[in-house]
Amino acid sequence: MNIILFFLAPLTLLMAAGSLAAFWWTFKANQYDDPQGDAARILYDQLDDGPPVTAPDEANEV
Repeated sequence: MNIILFFLAPLTLLMAAGSLAAFWWTFKANQYDDPQGDAARILYDQLDDGPPVTAPDEANEV
């Protein structure tokens, strides 16, 4: 029982504080700012994962 109180409880608190610090760091570094996120991107017809597709130029066709 003493090992829980003297080792595991402070270790758990230390891990929770580290996780909170990591979350706060990512929040302050604007990691969660995405104004053109997936919720808005799904409404577009054109996919943004490649070069834009253009129609062939009729003047260059032989």
